[in-house]
Amino acid sequence: MTTTPTNALADLWTLAGLRAMPQVALHGTDPCQPSTFAIGTAALASIGATGAAAAAIHAERGGPAQHVAVDIEHALTEFHSEHHLRIDGASVHEGWDRIAGLHRTGDGRWLRLHTNLPHHREAVLRVLGCDYDRAAVSAALQRWTAQDAETAIYDAGGVATMTRSMDEWAAHPAGIAAAALPALVLERIGDAPPTPLPPLGARPLHGIRVLDLTRVIAGPVAGRTLAAHGAEVLHITAPHLPSIPALVMDTGRGKRCASLDLRDEADRATLRGLASGADVFLQGYRPGAIAGHGFAPEALAALRPGIVCVSLSAWGHHGPWAGRRGFDSLVQNANGINDAERIAAGEDKPKPLPCQALDHASGYLLAFGAMAALLRRAEEGGSWLVRVSLAGTGEWIKRLGRVEGGLSAPGIADPARFVEDSASGFGRMTAVRHSAVLAGMPAGWVLPAVGLGTHPAAWAS
Repeated sequence: MTTTPTNALADLWTLAGLRAMPQVALHGTDPCQPSTFAIGTAALASIGATGAAAAAIHAERGGPAQHVAVDIEHALTEFHSEHHLRIDGASVHEGWDRIAGLHRTGDGRWLRLHTNLPHHREAVLRVLGCDYDRAAVSAALQRWTAQDAETAIYDAGGVATMTRSMDEWAAHPAGIAAAALPALVLERIGDAPPTPLPPLGARPLHGIRVLDLTRVIAGPVAGRTLAAHGAEVLHITAPHLPSIPALVMDTGRGKRCASLDLRDEADRATLRGLASGADVFLQGYRPGAIAGHGFAPEALAALRPGIVCVSLSAWGHHGPWAGRRGFDSLVQNANGINDAERIAAGEDKPKPLPCQALDHASGYLLAFGAMAALLRRAEEGGSWLVRVSLAGTGEWIKRLGRVEGGLSAPGIADPARFVEDSASGFGRMTAVRHSAVLAGMPAGWVLPAVGLGTHPAAWAS
C-alpha cells in the first residue's frame, strides 16, 4: 500500500513542526514513470512542501493567502531537469564517464563506479592498476570481490558501492543508521531572539539572503528553489574544484555566482563577512569539510545568531558511513532500491530509478527545511540546523510504498510543455520551469544562469 501524495506532504509539514498549512492541490498519482517506487509521490510531496512553505512565508509577512498546485508530470519532469536542458537548441548533458556504472566482480556480485569527477576516476584507476578503458576496468575487477573493491576505492578517495538487496542493506550497520533517519531533521542549535521576516516584498522570499556552497544536483536544486521564490542566492565555489557544466547551467538559474578558496585566510574572512549577513547557509560538502575551515553550524550560529544552517550529506550524520562521500546513483545501488527494481523487472542486472530521485527530492527537502526554519525562527527565535541526506531520502521513498505494475508506466507525454526559454551566460537556454505554482505569485528566476565565479563575493543588496 502506498502513501498518498497529500498524506506524504502532511507528514513532512508535521515533521518540520509547522502550524496550519496553506491550501495545496497535488494532481496525479503513481505510476507516472516506470518504477515500482512511488517517485511521483515523492516529487509531488517534496516540491509541494516547498510551495506551501513559500506561501506560508508570504502570508506571515502580511501577504494574501496563496493557493499552491503541483502536477505530477511537471514535477517528475523537473526531477529530470538536467536531461531537458538545451543551449541554443542543443543538448549539453554529458552523460556518464566511460568507466562509470555497473561492473561484475570476481565473486559474481555487481559494483557501481562513479567516475564523472576526475579525482574519483583517478582513485579507481590507482586501486585497479589498469588503463582508462571500460574493458580494462571490468577485467581488473575480476580479481576483486565487490565488497573489497568498494572499501579499497573509498579508502583511496574514490566512490563506489556494491549492489545490495533490501535485506542486506537493512542488516548493514550503515543501513541500520539510515533507517533511523527521518526525511529531514530540523533542530535548534543556539539562542537568538525571534528574527522577523523582512517586510512584504514582490515575492515570498524577497529580502532573504542565502549562501549556497553546494555542487552537483541536490544542494544546487535547493538553492535554485529558494531563488525561484525570490531569495537572493549567492553561489560560492572555488576555482580548483571540478564541476559538471550541464549541472552548473541547469541549477544556476536565479543565482549570482562567486569564487572563494577556503584554503586562503583572506577568502575565509570574506565568507565570514558574507555569513554574518546571511539568513541561510546551505552547504553540501563531505561531512566535516566546511567545518574544518571554521564554518561548522555552531561557529556560524555564534557569528550570526539566528542563522539557518542547511546541511546535505550522502549517508547521514551518524553511523559508520557518515563521513563517506556519495552520489544518488551509489546510494540507490547500496540501499536495495536497484536490486528491488531488478527483481520486479525479472532482470539480471541492477535496475536504477528512471531519474535521480534521491538527488532531486533531497534538494526540495533542503529548501523546504530552510523555509520551515525561517518560519520557526520568526516565531520562536534561535539559530537552526536542517539536515537532509541522500540515504535518508532513500529510506523516505521506500516508506512511501511500492507501486504494483509500476514498471509498465508509459512515462511522461510531451515534457516539452514544461520548459521555457531564457537568456543565459551560455547562450539561449531552454530549461524546465518550476512546478510548484502559487496562484498569485508564480515561481520563476529573475537572474540568468551564468558561469562559476562570474560575480564578486558580495551581497547585491
